[in-house]
Amino acid sequence: MSSNHQSIFSPRYFALSIGIILSVMAVGFEGLSVTTIAPSIAGDLNGLSLFGWIFSTYLLAQIIGTLVVGRIIDKRGPAAPFTYALLLFIAGLVAAATAGDMYIMIGSRALQGLGAGAMMTCVYTAISLSYPDELRAKILGAFGTAYVLPSMLGPYVAGLIADQWSWRFVFWGILPVLVVSAVLSLPAFRKLKVQQTGGASASSTWMALLLTMGTGLFLVGLSMLPGMMGFVFALIGLVGMILPLRQLLPKGTLTLRRGMPAILATRGLFFAAYASTQNFLVLALIDVKGITPSQAGLIVASAALSWCIISYLQGRWDAADQGRGRHMRIILGVFLLAVGIAIVFWIPVVSVAVAVMGQITAGVGIGLAHPVSGVVAFSQAGEGGAGQTSANLQFADSFTPGVVIGIGGSILVVCQAAGMSLQSGLIVAMGFHLLLIVISLTASTRISPQSIRKAAPKKEGVNIIVH
Repeated sequence: MSSNHQSIFSPRYFALSIGIILSVMAVGFEGLSVTTIAPSIAGDLNGLSLFGWIFSTYLLAQIIGTLVVGRIIDKRGPAAPFTYALLLFIAGLVAAATAGDMYIMIGSRALQGLGAGAMMTCVYTAISLSYPDELRAKILGAFGTAYVLPSMLGPYVAGLIADQWSWRFVFWGILPVLVVSAVLSLPAFRKLKVQQTGGASASSTWMALLLTMGTGLFLVGLSMLPGMMGFVFALIGLVGMILPLRQLLPKGTLTLRRGMPAILATRGLFFAAYASTQNFLVLALIDVKGITPSQAGLIVASAALSWCIISYLQGRWDAADQGRGRHMRIILGVFLLAVGIAIVFWIPVVSVAVAVMGQITAGVGIGLAHPVSGVVAFSQAGEGGAGQTSANLQFADSFTPGVVIGIGGSILVVCQAAGMSLQSGLIVAMGFHLLLIVISLTASTRISPQSIRKAAPKKEGVNIIVH
């Protein structure tokens, strides 16, 4: 039977598809739940002064897990890294659930970040190696839905668990999902073979560590703004980030070079703009507009709902036109994201109706651009670069949003230190997001339609990463 008529839930793919979806849902739920229960954690463990490190430590560890495991996969295959990643994530969950002080909690978040970054990279690799091109749009659509669905229920459920029992049960509750995911997906992972490309090198591992240190220093500097030392640390951290980024990403990513570099630049920028806009829109709705947190959560959930619907539909559209419309779907998706962010940019005119309209539009945009950009990246990866391409996609989804949210927070702090209102500071932050989405739109036009054909992919950018 032709793969055009197969389903990602046909017998051949069923166990792997369900395992992937459960893995993604577990990581997504955990990440969003921690956002809700973090104040309770910091209060119970007497660690309010270390509150921000609950999130920053996860991000920094995720960088290492993502970048290092991609090279290991290309040398040894994804089965062993996925197993170790699961064990790290589970160890992090157990440590968090039993943490007696804030330092243990921060250490547990480091384990979770390492595990999550490595797990998601392995999942992307499994998609690249297991599914034919015709089914990748569908499985990546399901991947997106599995990651988004927790954003509708995760914060509410986590808050309910924390209120009724304890925040510790949030971490315990994720363990059974991961166990089922492992039972279903590990047999399929063991069958996956990769064409060896040299794997992890010592220099690339050191570059990943250098990037982590530079990012950490950059985030610390941002948290100290507008003080002079904050500017100094942020500048040193930024310089420390540029060299490893140039080494670890495909050559030309920072200058939007055509092909794989443009795909990764487009994805990183639009995903960061979307994620950061969500955070600051909630802040605007609650602290400026006086809307309750539950109402704000429902408004943000409207984007998740439209994302899920379009993620599903784009798989059908991809099958209908046999991938010929992928380039235009990415451009249209990024454009709709720009429209959605522009709708909520001017905070004074934002009402519930305007916010919902902006969120639905942005959700449609990312529902188009996110899965399709992944399909296009894999179509160019070649046989020997599945692990590295997977690491690059996961890096775009995690590193860039974390940094942009940190920059947005510093924009608010600096604006308020300059005597501006919270509303004015939020407008400046939203303007920064709009700038990022415009750059992303520019980069999306440099994803040449020729590179999206299903014929033999070009090798530009595939092995440049390994230095």
